[in-house]
Amino acid sequence: MISTLLLSALVAGALSCGVPSYPPGMSRMYGGEEARPNSWPWQVSRPHCTYPHCIKMFFILMAEVLAESGSLAVSVSKTVVHQDWNSDQVSKGNDIALLKLIQLACLPPAGTILSNNYPCYVTGWGRLQTNRAVPDDLQQGRLLVVDYATCSSSGFWSSTVKTNMICAGDDGVICTCNGDSGGSLNCQASEGRWEVHGIGSLTSVLGCNYYYMSSIFTRVSNYNDWINSVITNN
Repeated sequence: MISTLLLSALVAGALSCGVPSYPPGMSRMYGGEEARPNSWPWQVSRPHCTYPHCIKMFFILMAEVLAESGSLAVSVSKTVVHQDWNSDQVSKGNDIALLKLIQLACLPPAGTILSNNYPCYVTGWGRLQTNRAVPDDLQQGRLLVVDYATCSSSGFWSSTVKTNMICAGDDGVICTCNGDSGGSLNCQASEGRWEVHGIGSLTSVLGCNYYYMSSIFTRVSNYNDWINSVITNN
C-alpha cells in the first residue's frame, strides 16, 4: 500500500517557501529522531488514506507533533491524482497527488537530479522498525541519495526502480517503513531553503532497515509540468 499525499501544503509556520520559522534539527543521530515541533510545516499527518481515490475524505493535520501547539486542521478543498497512477501497477510510479490546502510547498527545479550521497531528511509517522508500533510524534532521519545507476543495479532494486523515482539510504539503519508512504524527502538547496524532492512510495517487502534496500520516493522534479498545469487549472 502506498499513499500519495504531500505537495500543496504549507502552513503559517514558515517565513517563506522552504524556510520554516522553527528550523529543523540537523542531527545525525543513529536511527533517526523525533522532529522539532513545527520544523517541517508542509508535512501532513499520518491519519490518512492509503489510496489516491479516497484522499478527499480526510482532514489533514499540519505540522503535527503530539500535544504540539499550533497544529492546524485543514479541510482538503480539492484533490487531483496523477492520471497515470495505477494501484495495481505500483512499480510504474506516478505515485503522486495534489491536495489544495493553504499554500505551496517548495519544489526543486524541473528535471533536477540529485548527486549520489546528497544529504536529505525524510519525515514521517511510519514504524520505527518492522512490526513495531507507529510513533505518536513526527520522526525525521538523515538519508543520503543513492543514484539511479546504483539503485537500479542487481544488488539493490534492479528493474523495480524507474527514472521517475529517487532512492535514498542504504545503510540498514535509517529508512522509511510501513506508514511512511506520502512522507517527504526534504533536501536543502544551496541558498538554504528546503525543497521537497521526494514523496515516500515504496519500501522493501523484506521489512525495514535492510542493507542495500534503499527507500524509494516519487521524484518530484519529474512532475513539475503536471503540478504547474494542475495549479493553473484549479
